[in-house]
Amino acid sequence: MKQIRLSAQAKEQLIRLKTRTGISQWNILCRWAFCLSLAEPMPPTPIEIPADSNVEMSWTVFGGDFHELYFALLTERTVQDGIEIAPENLSRQFRLHLHRGIGYLATPNKVRSIGDLVGLVR
Repeated sequence: MKQIRLSAQAKEQLIRLKTRTGISQWNILCRWAFCLSLAEPMPPTPIEIPADSNVEMSWTVFGGDFHELYFALLTERTVQDGIEIAPENLSRQFRLHLHRGIGYLATPNKVRSIGDLVGLVR
């Protein structure tokens, strides 16, 4: 998981979220999305997600100073979901969680401001 490329749909959803929340960095919104997906009890639906946008970031940019913590969370969740710990499985699970979380955040009228985003953790 050295590089993460988003789907075109996720890019459009993040653009709308950036406008609504005032958060200008992709990686910050992606962290919120990833954690929101991890909080769901069911594993994400195993669908194919295209990497068809020009939005790309490295794993260390995604996770920042806490990239090792995000990796540990991903690993733990992958184990909980009964999936073998292998690089390709971790990469796939990360993409699935990230895109599911972006979809949740982009649900109409769910996040209209940064206050709504913060309210998701209550």
